[in-house]
Amino acid sequence: MALTREQVENIAHLARLELEPAEIPRFQQNLSSIVEFIGELERAETAGIAPMAHPLPGLTQRLRPDVVSEPDERELYQKNAPQVAAGLYLVPKVIE
Repeated sequence: MALTREQVENIAHLARLELEPAEIPRFQQNLSSIVEFIGELERAETAGIAPMAHPLPGLTQRLRPDVVSEPDERELYQKNAPQVAAGLYLVPKVIE
């Protein structure tokens, strides 16, 4: 599926990108290639395929142990705060 110039301009607007007129054909070609590739992926047969956590069988992702690595210094940090209550920073209300 090839994207039109108007579609690319709309995508750029939604992404808050300012494209020069000379850049639009290049982006039009690149984005069209991406959309076509997604279409190819959608046509792939996936029925009966179980999701996997790792692409290689029998392997798992190594994770570091879930242990505390730094001391709790909340009280030290809150000494500099203008207002604190129950261990929380108090800030002025800015929304009515």
